[in-house]
Amino acid sequence: MNNYKRRDFIRLGAGLLGGGFALAACNNSSDTDKVPEGDSTNAASDAKAAATAALGAFGLQLYTLRDDFPKDVKGILKKVADMGYTQIEGYEGDKGAWWGMSNTEFKSYCDSIGLTMISSHCNTDKDFEKKAEMASAIGMKYLIYPYEGGDKTIDDYKKLADSFNKKGEICKKNNIRFGFHNHAFSFKAINGEIPQDVLIGNTDASLVDFEMDIYWVVAAGQDPETWLKKYPNRFRACHVKDRSKTPGKDDGLNSVNLGTGSIDFPKILKTAKDNGMQYYIVEQEAYPNETPLDAAKADADYMKAVKI
Repeated sequence: MNNYKRRDFIRLGAGLLGGGFALAACNNSSDTDKVPEGDSTNAASDAKAAATAALGAFGLQLYTLRDDFPKDVKGILKKVADMGYTQIEGYEGDKGAWWGMSNTEFKSYCDSIGLTMISSHCNTDKDFEKKAEMASAIGMKYLIYPYEGGDKTIDDYKKLADSFNKKGEICKKNNIRFGFHNHAFSFKAINGEIPQDVLIGNTDASLVDFEMDIYWVVAAGQDPETWLKKYPNRFRACHVKDRSKTPGKDDGLNSVNLGTGSIDFPKILKTAKDNGMQYYIVEQEAYPNETPLDAAKADADYMKAVKI
């Protein structure tokens, strides 16, 4: 996510009542169901199966559609499913726990359109035990710490790692996992040490995983493949987000459609898969020439076709 926008929704999330964030676990329809040959209604299923063969299932971080999603939750989710996404990742907003629905209503609707919510970014400083309990009850895989800004010391990152271990303990008791989503900050050296090394080195692998935002690793001047190989099985989820070939100074605005930017995703995603990556979550933050929905559709088409 864009640094500034992410701070906005974290502040909104802090004001929600216990468990008040968009979480759902929605059973995924099978991509291998047998269908009559020549049935035109199976085009979307065939596309999903082809994508699964190449990469595995892929999802969408709903923050990509932040301008549209809160206005028409069911309608947008249906459009996301129709694009070919089979997984979603949530984020906290200002419409309560289930975006105007109960948790069971949200789950039931997702079930009906073939979406599975894998994870959600959330405010981990408020009602976290309740959130972990709720996530576990509906079969989610992850709760994600979404943002840590700059102006930190190495000691600050060590303390952050300690807090992650504690959050990870809470998640483990509830049969889910805890993860950290990076921005560029944790990949930039502080007095010769890279904070991401500190976070990984000071967290228990049985308790804490990492969601690599590939875009922000590149924006920090680092090579994602180097990190994936250095820490196999620690990066279990990723944000698949492309970066402009001619980036401007405001890095939050350099997000572009997958396949049109500077990041070599076929190469990186193969390395990711070879080193324990399990979840591939599309995210886009800027849309210079189209709507967010159009961008999400273009990104889904790329993910269906990508060869690794």
